[in-house]
Amino acid sequence: MQRAFWKEAVVYQIYPRSFMDSNGDGIGDLQGIVSRLDYLQELGVDVVWLSPVYQSPNDDNGYDISDYQAILGEFGTMEDWERLLEGLHARGIKLIMDLVVNHTSDEHPWFVSSRESKDSPYRDYYWWRPGRDGREPTNWVSVFSGPAWEYDEATGEYYMHLFSKKQPDLNWENEKVREEIYEMMTWWLDKGIDGFRMDVINMISKEPSLPDAGDARYAWGGEYFTNGPRIHEFLQEMNRRVLSRYDIMTVGETPGITAEEAVLYTGEDRGELNMVFQFEHMDVDSEGSKWNVKPWKLTDLKRILNKWQLELQGRGWNSLYLNNHDQPRMVSRFGNDGPYRVESAKMLATLLHTMQGTPYIYQGEEIGMTNVRFGSVEEYKDIETLNWYKERMAEGADPAELLRAVHAKGRDNARTPFQWDASPNGGFTAGTPWLAVNPNYHEINAEEARRNPDSIFHYYKKLIALRKQHDIMVYGEFISILDEHEQIYAYLRKLGEERWLILLNFAGESAVFELPGSVEGGGGELIIGNYGDAESQVASVRRVDLRPYEARVYRMV
Repeated sequence: MQRAFWKEAVVYQIYPRSFMDSNGDGIGDLQGIVSRLDYLQELGVDVVWLSPVYQSPNDDNGYDISDYQAILGEFGTMEDWERLLEGLHARGIKLIMDLVVNHTSDEHPWFVSSRESKDSPYRDYYWWRPGRDGREPTNWVSVFSGPAWEYDEATGEYYMHLFSKKQPDLNWENEKVREEIYEMMTWWLDKGIDGFRMDVINMISKEPSLPDAGDARYAWGGEYFTNGPRIHEFLQEMNRRVLSRYDIMTVGETPGITAEEAVLYTGEDRGELNMVFQFEHMDVDSEGSKWNVKPWKLTDLKRILNKWQLELQGRGWNSLYLNNHDQPRMVSRFGNDGPYRVESAKMLATLLHTMQGTPYIYQGEEIGMTNVRFGSVEEYKDIETLNWYKERMAEGADPAELLRAVHAKGRDNARTPFQWDASPNGGFTAGTPWLAVNPNYHEINAEEARRNPDSIFHYYKKLIALRKQHDIMVYGEFISILDEHEQIYAYLRKLGEERWLILLNFAGESAVFELPGSVEGGGGELIIGNYGDAESQVASVRRVDLRPYEARVYRMV
């Protein structure tokens, strides 16, 4: 397996609006991030992934870009951004930027021109089509609810928007569009950034004939715009023209992808991307819609994660994550955000840092931040949440039931401001925060976490340091064991003659691990454990009593 910095790195995602506010306007900003760089250095991360800070009307919190080469005023200036890049690089931390090129804002000059006239030179930068029998050109629905087409009176045609109606989709069939994007990417790379996280990149190729998705009035048309007919051609061209010219890392957000498809995107001989974000494990606790929450089973989670580990092994590379700016907090979702918050957060961190792949930490995860339970929908800001709530209310749904789903799955769970200390608003802002701070900031905050040597924060530091010291954590083969156990997640990592055994109790009750007879050896030296009193001397691992949410990593001897 080829070595690469992006395989060995630990990535930290910053959602700038919610990280740190420097000027008291309630909105996190670039100077705020700069003021906290020593914190990131202390944690030990290698790469920062910065969610969008580009010029934007903010219909979808910056994922609707009106100028790819300008900084949104409320975040600061290009000089502030340059200070951030310089500060990160001075601390040995790389910076990757969010690349949002499936769509622009409807306020981008390209779209403003394209909607003025059918003869505009920018008309074909987007998907414009006449209506069909008095309705939309296709029956596809948007990810954010409602039709995926918006009628525009100026020219009497519809434009495609797979997300918000203020996010018109770019037409990648047009070579000029691709040229513009490659020039923009080159501009940022020449400024010194270290790569890109590519937003919904597997949606950029659409089936040009735009067929309906079945006979229903409205239907999900994903088979015509996800992993589309020219997707690999486009990415190979992007790699050839831009990416291959720099020593950088790339990760593509690819909803609806299979492990077999991921090999096409990430195979080292393919010339496309380094790795992708897959979402299969993010659907383990829902059915149909993400809002249709159901209890999840550990055996289902293991089946999904093990499949991705084994199918990409030696063929591609995994991204390891359990939460991000679009997902609820992992300790609330997969752990226990009550009495075992600390233990279960550490256990989940052990999972993420001991599998094969690149771990991604989402801001606040390292101090065990939890989901928020606002009392009314008016307190939420997320467009996806509000659109869905409004649509379901119009259908007569029970508001209490809807709010329960929002508490479990709403994107604002991840977007409440970072909890720095126990001062008002968690030390995030001297003003009124754009989104309310989780009320538990008095107990859960970075100042307290750094002060306590047994905190989640210090456990993350140990995991990250171990990863730098032991190649087996990065390059070791993944070997699945105990697949059918409903409470314990156990697996081996193997590199040369070295073997590590990872034991994770996913339940609030004790559990007994018994080493399968097929696994050689019976002794182990404890490398790390999430209960501080665990002994590190060599002991038998044939039978191990695990406490609630306990994690243990042994070197087999």
